Amino acid sequence: MTLRMYAERKGLTLQSVEVQLSHERIHAKDCEDCETKKGMLDVIHSKIHLKGDLDEAQRKRLLEIATRCPVHRTLTSEIKIRTIEV
Repeated sequence: MTLRMYAERKGLTLQSVEVQLSHERIHAKDCEDCETKKGMLDVIHSKIHLKGDLDEAQRKRLLEIATRCPVHRTLTSEIKIRTIEV
């Protein structure tokens, strides 16, 4: 939705967006660009396919915008889950 809204606002010819996600758990010590160095980490791999008459600069910008969407921000922020009995 974020990419679609951005493309419409900028007049880009984005026809469709397909996102594929995969998940794995790795040892933190094996992650060179991670702050955490102990225990296990969740790694989410994201593949984004942009369909439309877009040049390289537009594609690059759309991928940058994808990292600013609310879902991406939630997944990359600190998350606490508080469970209550109801």
